[in-house]
Amino acid sequence: MKVNPAYKTKEDLVELYNTPLMELLYKAATVHREHHNPLEVQMSSLLSIKTGGCPEDCGYCPQAARYHTDVNAQKLMSVESVIEQAKNAKANGSSRLCMGAAWRNIRDNRDFDNVIQMVQAVNGLDMEVCCTLGMMSDEQAKRLKNAGLYAYNHNLDTSEDYYDDIISTREYQDRLSTIDNAKNAGISVCSGGIIGMGESIEDRMGLLMSYIKMDTPPESIPINALVPVEGTPMADQKVVEIWEMVRMVATTRIVFPESVVRLSAGRTSMSKEGQALCFMAGASSIFAGDMLLTTPNPEFNEDKELFEILGLKPKAPFQDGEKPESKTDELIEEKKKKAAAREKELAEARANSEKNSDFAPRKVVSAK
Repeated sequence: MKVNPAYKTKEDLVELYNTPLMELLYKAATVHREHHNPLEVQMSSLLSIKTGGCPEDCGYCPQAARYHTDVNAQKLMSVESVIEQAKNAKANGSSRLCMGAAWRNIRDNRDFDNVIQMVQAVNGLDMEVCCTLGMMSDEQAKRLKNAGLYAYNHNLDTSEDYYDDIISTREYQDRLSTIDNAKNAGISVCSGGIIGMGESIEDRMGLLMSYIKMDTPPESIPINALVPVEGTPMADQKVVEIWEMVRMVATTRIVFPESVVRLSAGRTSMSKEGQALCFMAGASSIFAGDMLLTTPNPEFNEDKELFEILGLKPKAPFQDGEKPESKTDELIEEKKKKAAAREKELAEARANSEKNSDFAPRKVVSAK
């Protein structure tokens, strides 16, 4: 991945963003055609494998436990249920499944073992597997990579300057560190932000500057429009206008010509014409299916109709990188061996007790 060398400062980006719209759209479409097939758009599905109950305070998120929303906390989905959902997504044209858990960070426990098995299973379906599980250590990143994880999503959300107005429970540097851990493990990075949270144009460009400063920018950059949710601190924010989305997508495409620009949350408020402009501006991926974690999204049949109207076709998996190999997870195998040994011991103990017919439990005489 590379950065367009013409844009080095926030001032450069602001000037680009404010280019007359038709000129900006033309520039972005030209860059997009030079680096991508303009008639291909990847369909990805986003599945909430662990919903609600999050201890953080992200001002936009209905999954935060401290906010009174309609989202109820749920346990981690079973591996079998995830496989069923993945098969359904693939049957409807999705080539990538992103699994999201409302965690602050990954913990090395049974739930993470189950996620490892989910990754192995979905990779076995020949789908790109992405996860968004919160903060992640380098060792956890290696386990996910070995399981067959293709990409890890960890959004920066906004500029570093505006970040503290949105979140107080996690530092900006924490997010950058997790992105580094994913990169170091050889995992493709998916990282973007949300517009419409009260930020300025300078803040939007500050987000892109954070990616410019990286040694390698993210392979994919999701652009989300805030979906205001009752009960969250941002419930009263105005819906993002389509022109703002077009400008943000176009600017991102021009600055990061090789990255996949993902048109993400907020599509339910966009017309077909508005989405078409975003595709012209360089968006080359959408999230398909009726929900994005807990946020409403166009259904599969609506996107199929949109693709037919615009002459688009779904992008096949692994066009931007090789399919990862799923390897045996040593920690899970060790736990299985210990469990099997324990079960064997119990079985032998039961067998020995049955052979000893003279055995009788000690009688306990109650005190009078």
